[in-house]
Amino acid sequence: MSKLQHFSMSIDKDKVAIISLNVPDESMNVLSGQTMDEIEIILNQIESNRDLKGVVLTSGKPDSFIAGADINMISACTTIDETEDLARRGQAIFARVEKSHLPFAAAIHGICLGGGLEFSLACHYRVASDDDKTQLGLPEVKLGLLPGSGGTQRLPRLIGIQNALDMMLTGKQVRAKKALRLGLIDDLVPQSILLEVAKKRVLAGKPAASKAKLNLVGKALETNSFGRGILFDQALKAVEKKTLGNYPAPARIIEAVRVGVENGIVQGYQAEARGFAELCQTPQSFQLRHLFLSTTEQKKQFKANADKARKCDKVAVLGGGLMGGGIAYVSAVKAGYPVRIKDIREEGIQHALKYSYDLLNKKVKRRFLSYAQMQQNLNKLSGTIDWSGFKSRDIVVEAVFEDLELKQQMVEAVETHCHEETIFASNTSSLPIGQIAAKAKRPENVIGLHYFSPVDKMPLVEIIPHETTSEATITSVIEFARKQGKTPIVVKDGAGFYVNRILALYINEAAQILLEGEPIEVIDRALVKFGFPVGPLKLLDEVGIDVGTKIIPILTENLGERFEAPKAFQRILEDGRKGKKNRKGFYNYQKSHPIKKLLRKQSVVDERIYDLLAIDAAQSLNQEEIVERCIIQMLNEAARCLEEGIIASPQDGDIGAIFGIGFPPFLGGPFRYMDSYGIENLVERLQSYQLRFGNRFEPAQILLDYEAQGKSFYS
Repeated sequence: MSKLQHFSMSIDKDKVAIISLNVPDESMNVLSGQTMDEIEIILNQIESNRDLKGVVLTSGKPDSFIAGADINMISACTTIDETEDLARRGQAIFARVEKSHLPFAAAIHGICLGGGLEFSLACHYRVASDDDKTQLGLPEVKLGLLPGSGGTQRLPRLIGIQNALDMMLTGKQVRAKKALRLGLIDDLVPQSILLEVAKKRVLAGKPAASKAKLNLVGKALETNSFGRGILFDQALKAVEKKTLGNYPAPARIIEAVRVGVENGIVQGYQAEARGFAELCQTPQSFQLRHLFLSTTEQKKQFKANADKARKCDKVAVLGGGLMGGGIAYVSAVKAGYPVRIKDIREEGIQHALKYSYDLLNKKVKRRFLSYAQMQQNLNKLSGTIDWSGFKSRDIVVEAVFEDLELKQQMVEAVETHCHEETIFASNTSSLPIGQIAAKAKRPENVIGLHYFSPVDKMPLVEIIPHETTSEATITSVIEFARKQGKTPIVVKDGAGFYVNRILALYINEAAQILLEGEPIEVIDRALVKFGFPVGPLKLLDEVGIDVGTKIIPILTENLGERFEAPKAFQRILEDGRKGKKNRKGFYNYQKSHPIKKLLRKQSVVDERIYDLLAIDAAQSLNQEEIVERCIIQMLNEAARCLEEGIIASPQDGDIGAIFGIGFPPFLGGPFRYMDSYGIENLVERLQSYQLRFGNRFEPAQILLDYEAQGKSFYS
């Protein structure tokens, strides 16, 4: 008998086999080739033991069940046929579980995702803990794939087509309470009795076949071929509208579900396996899988140094504006720390507290939180207009106006009112941290911690040490950001750091195209079709036109004239246009009649801006040129940042652009995109535009060097 390394099996006095998965040297369980081999060994043992009454599958990890399949195992498949064989093997193994003469129950605590949920779906019962850590989902779409081990077939039969498509097309995770309502699990119990309840289930024998719980709309659509046809057609239209043809996986998920429902499970399995295999070989899945592996590797590197971090259990935030309110929210609600908010006005404190109240109240209304849980979170927040309560603060995050002298005053005040090891973290978006720390008594405690707006949604933070920031401060702030649920990258000190540098040239080029007479919606639509969540001019409205234009002079002074904004844009500021926050920008945000609002499906451009800029707007450029001009400016500056050491690696540059400004994930980030675009092609296009428009398109030296050497950013 082969020795098991990933599983352990024991048989209790009631003749129930308890199978525990605990993959060695991994923080979470993943299903690898070896894991699947061992499942087959266990199934052979179980099937030959006629004394057994049932089987319970559990996890040996403290806070996770099974996180999914090993991505490296999937990526190792080099052909469609090889990948299809991998999917068919998973289908066959889980089919053995489903068809076993013994009842199987999955005792789920912690995350149960991807192949882990597919394994659980093959079991006859699913019992989950009522812990918040317990979440279930099929997130394969986020890797450009579909569930390939029976998930597209079993999930619709269990919870209905609509609910199953919603889970698979979004990749979202559902908490255990919602899983119970959906019929995804059979029991919801405290973790202390999870195993006991799962055992009771299997000792009761295999369940009778049951139908999915459907509401009235579900019954009308899902129980007849005509209704199902409408459902699938509408789902496909919604997917096409959302993905704009950039992501092939959602359409293949719909197809696999449709084949299984209409033609039977055998053909459904065939469509699923083939769809999985063909998607795995697409460039979109290749890039999305590499992004996942890069972020996972980064987390491991940060975790390895976590024990060197000082505690940052008590937090203060300076400034009660939009950024300050957001930072206070993620510190208190996500990280669980007590937070002291300081502002010069009571109104500022009230504004910051309301920010958290509004977000939490939405969760209460949607039943994600109880009222009592909301109050517990709000109790972690307090405010002051003086420095009371600051002596014990471990970290103070500054989010005041973008003014160097003011920020230096804040450093002095924190050093006066806090203890000697208190970290001063500046949320500046453009000012060099070395300048902010220039007058500090303890410059080793000063660091940049640049969040992106809105703070509660944007996952990235840039961590910016200056020349004398201590390693302990850097490590501590990385851990602090990770506790807030953020993805940090460490970047070198310098004007604009990394993300705002590449973003500024991208938006500047969109502004140049606008001034040439191209309509606003045409520019934004072209970049959204390319894969960005919003267009550059819409983004400027979201960020704040006034905020964006404050950064530009700092970048121009420190980095050169390529950052100069078009002079005509001064008229926009003089007209009081700040963007969405004052309902006046490139787009019209004025409140309109409810009926007009219903008819207006998307934001409408404020046509008065054309008169302001003396433009006769008419489309003259093709979409490809609009996209190319904006994108290659971003790529060129990203390359410069690597050349100057602003970012440590192409990987950091890709993570920063994707999580900071929504660079299309399916393209892998600026550096992976440059590799697939071709360095030689990029240099040629930059030089072509340089001849037409001037030196703002001059290629970075690193690109010229790489072209000459035939190098790429990733080997």
